[in-house]
Amino acid sequence: MTAQPTRTEDDAVASPAGPAIIHAASVVKTYDTGKVKVQALRGISLTIHRGEMVAIMGPSGCGKTTLLNCLSGLDNIDSGRVSVDGTDLNTMSDNQKTEYRARSMGFVFQFYNLLPVLSSVENVELPLLVSGVSAREARRRALEALDRVHLRDWAEHKPAELSGGQRQRVTIARALVNDPAIVWGDEPTGDLDSTNADEIMDLLCDLNRKHNQTFVLVTHAREVAERTERIIRMQDGQITSDHRMIDRDAGIWGPAEAPETA
Repeated sequence: MTAQPTRTEDDAVASPAGPAIIHAASVVKTYDTGKVKVQALRGISLTIHRGEMVAIMGPSGCGKTTLLNCLSGLDNIDSGRVSVDGTDLNTMSDNQKTEYRARSMGFVFQFYNLLPVLSSVENVELPLLVSGVSAREARRRALEALDRVHLRDWAEHKPAELSGGQRQRVTIARALVNDPAIVWGDEPTGDLDSTNADEIMDLLCDLNRKHNQTFVLVTHAREVAERTERIIRMQDGQITSDHRMIDRDAGIWGPAEAPETA
């Protein structure tokens, strides 16, 4: 019998958005290329709160995708601690992490990752079927998720029959179908033109406001980051700034609260 993941007290931390949902303390990640070791993360500490919409920005190679992968448990860390929704990822086996991600997280990537032979609704329901949800319940929840992204009428269409923006909406529906605690986005608008990118950001902002859905988005695009309420900037594996929107109409940003370093 496998050990159960440890619960922590991080989710009791309050903020204007809500209790803490992600907590990282002194996270270090190093990649060994065989010829040289690259320290991708250099002691990262931060707290993200439930209901926040956060952008992580920085130049290529700064460590922002590595940070997303480590916070979500896709990559193991070398040292430090990461907890998500009060669950300490460090105490979990690889299988437990996989099950936890399927149950509690959603992912939106730049290139959709939709199966071309499946319809929109089949792509959306697939994670539920893999997790053991009945076919009838999976179909019901998949159609509801497509409703949320305004794509119910395209449920039976395959990816090749959809525009880039529509395909990304299917991807977002798939990320939402398990009612995740958090949705991670790695360049979610990177493969879209400006019109479709604006529409996708309108959708994500709407989901954030109406459903208190937590989003953490890695992006190069300033226009994407400025639609969020908090921007974390990185350079050389470290956080260089962390600012929260104070007054959107006036364009005023201020420092986010300092994270705990337990």
